[in-house]
Amino acid sequence: MADEPVIKTDLLIRPHGLTSPIWLASGDYEAASPCEHVDLPQTLLEPVLTKRAIHKGWTLRFNTKFLRMDRPSPDVIISEVFDTVTQKTYKIQSRYLFGCDGARSQVVRELAIPLIKKPGQGLALNVLVKVDLSHLMTNRVGNLHWVFRPEQTDAPPWGWAAVVRMVRPWNEWMFIFLPAPGADLTADAMDASDDEYLARVKEFIGDDSVKPELLHASKWWINEVVAEYYSDGNVFCFGDSTHRHPPFNGLGSNTCIQDAFNLAWKIDYVMSGKANPKLLDSFSQERQPVGVEIITRANQGLRDHMPWQTVMGMLEPDADRRREILAEFEDQGEKGRKRRQAFQAAIENTTTEFHGLGIEMNQRYVSDAVYLADQGPAPPLPEDKVRTHQITTYPGRRLPHVWLNTRSPGRRLSTIDLAGHGRFCLLTGPGGQAWKEAAQAVSQTLGLDISSFSIGWKQDYEDVYFDWARKREVEEDGCVLVRPDRFVAWRSKSMVADPAKQLEQVMKIVLGL
Repeated sequence: MADEPVIKTDLLIRPHGLTSPIWLASGDYEAASPCEHVDLPQTLLEPVLTKRAIHKGWTLRFNTKFLRMDRPSPDVIISEVFDTVTQKTYKIQSRYLFGCDGARSQVVRELAIPLIKKPGQGLALNVLVKVDLSHLMTNRVGNLHWVFRPEQTDAPPWGWAAVVRMVRPWNEWMFIFLPAPGADLTADAMDASDDEYLARVKEFIGDDSVKPELLHASKWWINEVVAEYYSDGNVFCFGDSTHRHPPFNGLGSNTCIQDAFNLAWKIDYVMSGKANPKLLDSFSQERQPVGVEIITRANQGLRDHMPWQTVMGMLEPDADRRREILAEFEDQGEKGRKRRQAFQAAIENTTTEFHGLGIEMNQRYVSDAVYLADQGPAPPLPEDKVRTHQITTYPGRRLPHVWLNTRSPGRRLSTIDLAGHGRFCLLTGPGGQAWKEAAQAVSQTLGLDISSFSIGWKQDYEDVYFDWARKREVEEDGCVLVRPDRFVAWRSKSMVADPAKQLEQVMKIVLGL
């Protein structure tokens, strides 16, 4: 048909369909959490967070740059900031300062926090465009694609290959351009005009009928960096200021939010007098080791793509050799069979990028905010700690997700729903009524809220499919104490002689009282 777009065939495109069973073990994810995955880019998430913060009474100031800080006393921080609109400098006094100011964090520099740096993997260039590619997604849906032209000899230094990331289906895309392997480019060498960026985008799309619109272009370093510690007195740093890595496994914003979630309840408890300020020491103790694992995994996720690029000849400096290797894929004999098998094996080597449930969920907190004195050794991590989620109630681990219901069937809810909400939660079962009474008594003694629920036969909630019985790792009359961030603080394998005394002791140690 004359009006049908002509798609160039000299582009090699490897799509990643996140819903494909090859890449996603959906049953494992469903067992890990009651929540569904949401592919929500930062550009869409931030307005949601901004709206929620404003409605909760927070004051947000944009176009404001943090310059420096001073601490005249342990509980007073003076921050000097610059308003880029009014060109005015002013000061803000606060009790705490949170340095979540990105990969060029001035707060981290002010504190002189040492950074653990491994050799980076060069520069990358983000080019955000508005372009409708729905006609290319109809029969091969994917929101992340590798696009490259191995036979090309005149590729711009900044655009040897691209990872094309869907931002908004299917009319907004991020082209993450990568220089040729081994090309040690400076930031200036990644510069080009808007027209040059758009020309390369169109070339990689391969359809002359589309008209991409450039929205934004920016450079960034592919880092493998983590801070040695995350806090100094009443100053706490988190997010990209403390862990910097490529976006593989989707560990960026998720890890930043986890940092904040870990810290928020502790700040709240200290400011309301429910906990001793030393509780805040646990923030760095718990989250810094997570940061080390995250930056290591994300960078390994990028390195995992090197084998298939090698098999395809992409790393060969000679264009003629690249063409020879590509021709081997079409060979019907032994040479072609070996090349295709090697390519398949190399592609399968990247599956942890889309099935990394272990690295997403296996955080292990060890601090004074977790009671381990009577627990014995922690269970060893699974052999494949990247893919495999370890479900356990051992203190310092995530509360396992189990679907529950009422005896007269109603709306199902998760153990995750019972916990959280800014309070501690105690879960027990038949024979555990004394734990519920203990939770009520300790709540009154310490001036805080410990909710309690019994799960099991004719209890507050029914363990309909016996999932909690399989996952709780305590007896029916034992208990699992969960922190406000839904991590297990402590557990008792069975009933004890004086549950109120035991629970109060645990709570005081966890809260530093």
